[in-house]
Amino acid sequence: MGLDRTAVVTAALELLDEAGLDKLTMRKVAERLGVQLNTVYWHASSKPRLLELMADAMLEGCADAPLPEPWDERAQALAHRYRAALLARRDGARVVAGTYVAEEHTLRFADAMAGAFLGGGHSPAEAGWRTWSLVYFTLGLTQEEQAAQGIGGMEPLLRAATAERFPSLAAAVEHFGDFEHRFRHGVGLIVRGREASA
Repeated sequence: MGLDRTAVVTAALELLDEAGLDKLTMRKVAERLGVQLNTVYWHASSKPRLLELMADAMLEGCADAPLPEPWDERAQALAHRYRAALLARRDGARVVAGTYVAEEHTLRFADAMAGAFLGGGHSPAEAGWRTWSLVYFTLGLTQEEQAAQGIGGMEPLLRAATAERFPSLAAAVEHFGDFEHRFRHGVGLIVRGREASA
């Protein structure tokens, strides 16, 4: 069998979608492929390494053309693609969070995002910080979005945030919106800064 790294990562992603991250093991990947466990370890030396490869595979195509020409629209489009890639896989945000991937698809995405900010006249330092901010914001929000599926949404918070006990929260909570609204607003703030609230 001409097993390669791509086949191992593909099998792992299929298992992720079927069973979730907590039940994903190297042994189950080997069983799915019909090979010995050490064959999987040959292509991914550990589970953390396998997660890195999975995280990178999830971002395939995120930086591909076409992208909008204006720098701010390009940065926002990349952020939306990133979130869509995470949401496309069960526990996708959890897989990516905590990995430090230095692989092709991840690096191409980061390069495109930093390039968008540089194209907007930001300094290299500012481009780096805004890129990280968008990645961290998207990862955190998407983890919460995936975890919230099927647990009742905002209802417990709306009931608990009474004006008598938490007046500021009660005034704001009805405007929190759904995950899509939160994402769009947050991305706008990070990309355009104070202009987003104008």
